[in-house]
This record gives sequence, structure tokens and C-alpha cells, in this order.
Amino acid sequence: MKSSRRTFLITSIGVASTFALSRQAFADAPQVAETDPTAQALGYKADASKVDKAKFAKYAAGQDCGNCSFYQGKPTDAYAGCPMFAGKQVASKGWCSAYNKKA
Repeated sequence: MKSSRRTFLITSIGVASTFALSRQAFADAPQVAETDPTAQALGYKADASKVDKAKFAKYAAGQDCGNCSFYQGKPTDAYAGCPMFAGKQVASKGWCSAYNKKA
């Protein structure tokens, strides 16, 4: 019994430290530039209030990355990951045409 408890603790510590390290590594990821080709294709703006509403009619006030289902951070995080921009962070107050309201 002691060995399985020891194994569990060692495994838990390993998993927790791996998670902490990967979260820190992602926190150091670069922010998406609006000039990035993917950002331009998706109409990404770091400030949702600056979205070209004529070009992106889907946009509605109140939509921003922080309340999008793809946003990988907490709504209170200034920047977090998004699968649309692999390895880069988007602004919580940003928006792109892939926006999908969080349930």
C-alpha cells in the first residue's frame, strides 16, 4: 500500500510541475500581431471596438476573445492562447471572425 501511495504522490507532483511549466511557457508566447497573415484572414483586432463592421457583419458589440469558446484563459486574463493562432496569444478584448460565444 505504501508503494502505491508513494507512486501516486510522485506521479501527481510530476504532472503538476509539468502543467505549471507548460502554462508558464505559454504565458511567454508572443502576442498575435494584427499584421499576421492568419490574423488578417480572420479579421483579428486586438481591440474589438475597432472591427470593420462593414467587412465583418457577424461582429456584434459585446463579442470579444475573453468570452469566446476558443479562448484558453480566464476572461480576466489580458492575453491567452487560441487554437486559431497556434503558439500565440490573443487579447481578451480582441475579436476575430472565428468568434463562438462561450456556453
